[in-house]
Amino acid sequence: MNKKFTILLLTSLIAGTLFLSCGMNVDAVEETEPNSVERAVQNWSLWEPMNSFNTGVWNKATWSNGGMFNCGFKADHGYFQNGQLVLKLDNVASSGKPYSSGEYRTNNTFSYGTFEVNMKAAKASGTVTSFFLYTGSPWDEIDVEILGKDTTKVQFNYYVNGVGGHEKIVDLGFDSAYGFHKYAIEYGNGYINWYVDGKWKWGVNNNGMNAPKGAAMPSHPMQIMVNLWPGTGVDSWLGPFRYSSPLYAYYDYVKFTPK
Repeated sequence: MNKKFTILLLTSLIAGTLFLSCGMNVDAVEETEPNSVERAVQNWSLWEPMNSFNTGVWNKATWSNGGMFNCGFKADHGYFQNGQLVLKLDNVASSGKPYSSGEYRTNNTFSYGTFEVNMKAAKASGTVTSFFLYTGSPWDEIDVEILGKDTTKVQFNYYVNGVGGHEKIVDLGFDSAYGFHKYAIEYGNGYINWYVDGKWKWGVNNNGMNAPKGAAMPSHPMQIMVNLWPGTGVDSWLGPFRYSSPLYAYYDYVKFTPK
């Protein structure tokens, strides 16, 4: 009983410091209800060069999203090499799915500002390489998705309270699987803009730009997330997935600049 009391006391003291999460072994935590966690809102800048696993800022998913996601996410399928985060998709069964891959997400949420990633996509029909913002519940989301069936294009999308259907596919003018490129989301009160390599590519707002006037827009602080996954039952969208060898997506940095 004394030992238990001591542990609880130490935990309470540590929780009062700024660097609590730096000492956590996130890989060992099996999260079964990732959307039920209340997360702090971070209102300062983030610069993450992806040199190593920064547990004070990020965690690795260890579950399956189910549905059209035909993989389980495993901590060891997101690793760091040559100053980059590497997400690996292979045919190791996980979480009741035939494949495993990686997902990396921030511990905290971020409000309005500009979110940017420098990434190189995987190239294979039936897959998605992503950079996106996500709330959990209520479900707001803003997406940058590279569909592996045609890596010369990017798909932008957003969800408001779980309602999506706002997809926009844009020609990139290059093959995103053959080099690193910068993708950015500018998220503000009533509007979203998407950029590639510093150039505006698409935008929506509630004042009539590519959406009805007065349309609902995402409004909640969101986690920053990246993942690589194979689809199932969505061949009309992603194309069929046929595994032949491991696939990789690469992330050089992620940054956030608040408004």
